[in-house]
Amino acid sequence: MRILVLGGDGFCGWPTALHLSDRGHDVTVVDNLSRRAIDLELEVESLTPIRPLGERLRVWQQVSGREIGFVRLDLATEGDRLTALLPGLRPDAIVHFAEQRAAPYSMRSTASKRYTVDNNVRATHNLLSALVATGTDAALVHLGTMGVYGYGWSGSAPIPEGYLTVKVPTPEGDLEREILHPANPGSVYHLTKTLDQLMFSFYAANDQVRITDLHQGIVWGTQTEQTARDERLINRFDYDGDYGTVLNRFLMQAAIDHPLTVHGTGGQTRAFIHIQDTVRCIEIALANPPAAGDKPMVFNQVTESHRVRDLAQLVGKLTGVPVANLPNPRMEAKENDLVVRNDRFLALGLAPTTLSDGLLDECTNIARRYRHRVDPSKIIARSVWRRGMETAPDLLTELPAAPAGRPGDGR
Repeated sequence: MRILVLGGDGFCGWPTALHLSDRGHDVTVVDNLSRRAIDLELEVESLTPIRPLGERLRVWQQVSGREIGFVRLDLATEGDRLTALLPGLRPDAIVHFAEQRAAPYSMRSTASKRYTVDNNVRATHNLLSALVATGTDAALVHLGTMGVYGYGWSGSAPIPEGYLTVKVPTPEGDLEREILHPANPGSVYHLTKTLDQLMFSFYAANDQVRITDLHQGIVWGTQTEQTARDERLINRFDYDGDYGTVLNRFLMQAAIDHPLTVHGTGGQTRAFIHIQDTVRCIEIALANPPAAGDKPMVFNQVTESHRVRDLAQLVGKLTGVPVANLPNPRMEAKENDLVVRNDRFLALGLAPTTLSDGLLDECTNIARRYRHRVDPSKIIARSVWRRGMETAPDLLTELPAAPAGRPGDGR
């Protein structure tokens, strides 16, 4: 297929672009490089060294023999350029990652809240309207989030894949209807994803756009089969308080003997997925699109669920690093259950990658290898959900020397 990967320079987009190219698809990355600009804004870089996109693409062609195209374009502000681009590229499918992806960043300031809404909502609508305006019959796969459901709303009831059957009382009796699962966003970022859902429902019904919405859990891990082929292809490993995902942050903290930062009780239950499974799920979704006229297809893109404190205890047991309970900068329940249905991906052949000592060791070894790139002042989470909420001081002010003979000691 001819596939556009929107946001293909990012944490999930880059390994997905390589995976699809490696599988024989004709891939073009469309990106405005905004994630790199946010690194400059936050004054923090990925733990792993990320090469310029042009170099990444050249190296991929060298190691694979396959070319990935690139168009620098801002979906949110250049809708007319996107509309002009589609007829020439004639994509069979589009993967949409082109949204600001971090909940803490979306709550960081008034400016970051506005940016997240402006970027995410406008980008999605510009894409949908461009597909309609150009008559492009491409299957659209969008990376959403489990956070649209909220945490704890359903108690211990399994969260269905996107839709809920309800009964509407009327004078003539109950009407049975299938509706989108009630949205319960916990941040401005999650709010934009719930707005995406409504736009997808409208364009699927009104214009028969074929849409798959993937409600993904928290991604952990760094490498995929393709990004591991050359160091210059390595994927992002964010560790800072805004963009670092919880398990990767624990593994980085362990690599530098920093206490594992558990916010509040650690009783928050979250869904997880390894980055290798993310790219596999995207491929499965592309191969199984809905038909024109169908409502958007929703997959829960998760493989397992864990409480945050249990993950911290697991990493602490493996590494000997203690746990530090810090003030929680988020407005959320202290404890929640989370039971998630993921029947569709399992039925379509996904063999889930679950937590294992081997994969944790792989991530820890990467963290140790690049530990010299850590800025200790960026580790503590300080973007708060409401002004005046308490945050912790830095627990480390200087990076400890690496133990002799261990990766990251300069040998």
